[in-house]
Amino acid sequence: MPGTGYQHMVHDYYIERLRATYAERRAALRALRTRAQARQYQEEARSAITRAFAPRLPKTPLNARCSGTIERRFFRIEKILFESRPGFTVSAHVYMPRGEGPFPAVLGTCGHDAAGIQAPLYQSFCQRLARAGFAVLIYDPINQGERDQYWHLTDRNAVASCTHAHNMMGKQLELVGDFFGMWRVWDGMRALDYFLARPEVDATRVGLTGNSGGGTVSTWLWALDERITMAAPSCFITTFLHNLENELPADSEQYPPGIIGAGLDMADFIIARAPSPALLLGQRYDFFDRRGLQQAYDDVAQFYDLIGAPAANRELFIGPQGHGFSRHNQEAMVEFFARHAATGSPPRVRKITTLDRAALNTTPEGNTVAAGAKPIYEWVGERADQLSRTRRPMPTARLKKRLHALLGLPRRSAVPHYRVLRPQRHGDVTHARYAIESEGAVRALLHKRLADGTRAHTLDVEQTPSLYLPHLDVVSESASLLPNTAPLYGLNPRGLGESRPDEADFFHPYGMDYLFHGHALMLGESYLGRRVHDALTTIDLLVGEGARKVHLYGRGQGALIALCTALLHDRSGTVTLHNSPLSYTAWCKTPLVAWPAANFLRGALRYFDLPDLYRALDKRLSLVEPWGPDMKPLRGKALKLALAEAGLTA
Repeated sequence: MPGTGYQHMVHDYYIERLRATYAERRAALRALRTRAQARQYQEEARSAITRAFAPRLPKTPLNARCSGTIERRFFRIEKILFESRPGFTVSAHVYMPRGEGPFPAVLGTCGHDAAGIQAPLYQSFCQRLARAGFAVLIYDPINQGERDQYWHLTDRNAVASCTHAHNMMGKQLELVGDFFGMWRVWDGMRALDYFLARPEVDATRVGLTGNSGGGTVSTWLWALDERITMAAPSCFITTFLHNLENELPADSEQYPPGIIGAGLDMADFIIARAPSPALLLGQRYDFFDRRGLQQAYDDVAQFYDLIGAPAANRELFIGPQGHGFSRHNQEAMVEFFARHAATGSPPRVRKITTLDRAALNTTPEGNTVAAGAKPIYEWVGERADQLSRTRRPMPTARLKKRLHALLGLPRRSAVPHYRVLRPQRHGDVTHARYAIESEGAVRALLHKRLADGTRAHTLDVEQTPSLYLPHLDVVSESASLLPNTAPLYGLNPRGLGESRPDEADFFHPYGMDYLFHGHALMLGESYLGRRVHDALTTIDLLVGEGARKVHLYGRGQGALIALCTALLHDRSGTVTLHNSPLSYTAWCKTPLVAWPAANFLRGALRYFDLPDLYRALDKRLSLVEPWGPDMKPLRGKALKLALAEAGLTA
């Protein structure tokens, strides 16, 4: 007979946590009574946003240049290249109106369209603004338009879309303690540095707009760059809770680290700049929930009213279509900016004529990397090498303390409560099953392999049991890897085995595992750390029931969980790791990494790499057939080279 399903367990766990955080935040907003209280709330929000978008680099020369111009009837298009970081080239277009300047300015940010600034939709809103008398700069996001970072790869399936590529870059940046969202924001800040230095541009009237992924970057930039005087982000703002409840994963740049843990929501990025004018744009049939957009706007309106801002400084417009910067939303944006820039009523542009790629390319090759720019994965690899050179070996006690902090482990009770579940038969083997109450409503699902089913309704623990932590599921993996003679337990931590929500494709770049990892980041935690917590709690139970030592086995993702668990629990015995990665640095020094995002421990390489953890286990550790960044076995020369680079011996 089937037992209770656990596929929604982790999802519901995060929903409940976000609901509690959201309720506390809204109560705090509703409790504001004076301008002084509002200003304090605003300053705390700004500080939390600044912490999330770190580190911020010193500014370097832009080395800006114009590679060509296109003359149109009402404006000209300038093809611009600049370096937001040394050698990291950004392709951009400037739409300059006819007539005498200085003109009010608008910075345009692109959504997730592979064509980037050349996409007809983005040419469209730039033309509308230029016709209304605004100078516009719009730039290609990383891996869009002319900024494909992987243009030379023959196998690009893992980064076939710009969003998949963003998630690839995002998880690698996590290891060096960086945030891909800040890379996106930094490009925008440097674009403003170039744009506002031009004599044709009025730096006192500066708008900001973008749709979807561009709505994201517009929202982040609005809070972080006070040179911008008015904003109109489109088709992004809702609430983090609505996205989570609706099973809607976001891109890596849309998960600011620690932002929910600090008690903030998307609306706070608008509130951070009150009373400056802001228009929130959405669509009636958008997948970004319009209920969340309305709630966000209500919070913004209440705050603006409290500090005495004019009602015209905060507006909401919901277009009649699905996701996208439709004509209706573009026209609402242009009218809003024209009103606040005092340029007069903008003309109605009934026909937009767009240009093709050949005419709009800023580089001869149509790709900045092909033209000599440094791809982002080289930056990450160099940063990993730099951290490796500057790190100092830690005593084991200090290493454990740092690991504990990075994993963000919650407190554990001495012996957790457990439930005895219905046993299951797998082939000739009976599995007793136990649900360990690990954290709140989270259950770690423990299996015990039995010769028969006569003791399947009790938990009788041996003195030296073995505990297996799987790559995906203990039932399908443990029998083929471990001897039948050992007292064997297998643990499915949260999100694996019975509580795995993605039965079809666990490894999809936008799967539920990725969704949970992203929300753990925003809570200021680690999803890997929560799985380690499940394993630590399970050992607490086994020890409480009579075990002296618990020998650990792990495979793939489970190898990382077992590694951390072995270091942090004093009752762990020998540790055998099948298919473990040899180093985090290796993940940073290759363009593509197949391991899921949940295995990337944010900021780890600032303090240690995996070989440091392996060496701390000393003779307790056995490594069996390590996997490379592609999650495939390393063999022969490749294995010897990987071991040598990690400073390990076979």
